Amino acid sequence: MPYFDAASAAPLHPVARQALLASLDEGWADPARLYREGRRARLLLDAAREAAADAVGCRPDELVFTPSGTRAVHSGVSGALAGRRRVGRRLLVSAVEHSSVLHAAEAHAAAGGEVTEIPVGRTGAVDPAAFAAELGEGVALACLQSANHEVGTEQPVAEVAEACRAAGVPLLVDAAQSLGWGPVPEGWSLLAASAHKWGGPAGVGLLAVRKGVRFAPQGPSDERESGRAPGFENLPAIVAAAASLRAVRAEAAAEGARLRALVDRIRARVPELVPDVEVVGDPVRRLPHLVTFSCLYVDGETLLAELDREGFSVSSGSSCTSSTLTPSHVLRAMGVLSEGNVRVSLPAGTEEADVDRFLTVLPGLVASVRERLGAVPVTTDALAGELVVDALGKRCPIPVIELAKVIGSVRVGGTVTVLSDDEAARLDIPAWCEMREQEYVGEAAVPGGGHAYTVRRTS
Repeated sequence: MPYFDAASAAPLHPVARQALLASLDEGWADPARLYREGRRARLLLDAAREAAADAVGCRPDELVFTPSGTRAVHSGVSGALAGRRRVGRRLLVSAVEHSSVLHAAEAHAAAGGEVTEIPVGRTGAVDPAAFAAELGEGVALACLQSANHEVGTEQPVAEVAEACRAAGVPLLVDAAQSLGWGPVPEGWSLLAASAHKWGGPAGVGLLAVRKGVRFAPQGPSDERESGRAPGFENLPAIVAAAASLRAVRAEAAAEGARLRALVDRIRARVPELVPDVEVVGDPVRRLPHLVTFSCLYVDGETLLAELDREGFSVSSGSSCTSSTLTPSHVLRAMGVLSEGNVRVSLPAGTEEADVDRFLTVLPGLVASVRERLGAVPVTTDALAGELVVDALGKRCPIPVIELAKVIGSVRVGGTVTVLSDDEAARLDIPAWCEMREQEYVGEAAVPGGGHAYTVRRTS
């Protein structure tokens, strides 16, 4: 059964499995002790740190292992902010950061700090000039992911890092999605990553803090991991994480080129095979293994369930799933369609035949879901000047489906107003207008709750 959700968690790499099993026998003792078993464990820990530091591009004494990538991010953000509290309390983050960064920002704001979100364009990338413009007085820390976890867009880390260096502001890079594919461009001050994203075991993160960066670890600490990650190290998992990182890096060039070709096929073929599809993210500056597309008039939860029945494991940033009632913050920041959103992220070793079968079954599944939802536009000979569609209480994708059904019933220049209390409508109706080349007039609050979204027919 094809597993197409490596961006959530990559399958355990064979090298990780081998290293994990071996270190369970050799690395069970306390690496802080001086007796033979402790010395053996210490050698394993030091070797793992050196291997990870080499992959990251830092000194071994600048890197610590944490219980997760999320903990690495939280520790990095809080420690850097505390270390530079005399400079100011302003934190810069891009609008498409991973939730771990945004949650750390929320905690900072709740404690009285200031958070500024840098917007992104429709590809999901920040504008380096816009980022640099915010690097003013009082900025203690800036955060920018190396590549987006939902749409695969690579961020201009090098340009932003240079601007941060000129402004004297440390830059924290969340490299969770990209580290297995190659080093992050130079210039960062702090870097966080998570082993299960590159095929290592879950429960291991890493945090690198460059020498010279003011950093004050928060919370209780002990003598382990430079006081930045207290508690007994999960040595077997750490060894497996470092070994697998080295292994995937050695394979990255060849496997990345192979997976990029498969993803290019998906990016090209899906819009040809399925009507009314938007492929999102940067078509060039992107991770090699990840592609995301959104299908109009499709219930995302149903589509993912149908794909699962066909043996394909994929994920979604759609608002139309049971796990969320609002669109993904990434899709919302990009201003792209969220309906029927599908993220395909191919693990190493994905077979070409599996991609071909995915492309074979997808059109029929989308058509089936659309048919069940009644997503068939209707027309009438009596054209109206304006229509109002009451979609209050109806969830994505119904408001857009109702809009599509009646837009042909108003004359060119006429308007359709959709009443909806679904948060997704604020994103999907303007996105629909852009796809259909219709004019989005705007929105207004509706007494009693919800909004009125007005669309003018232009063709």
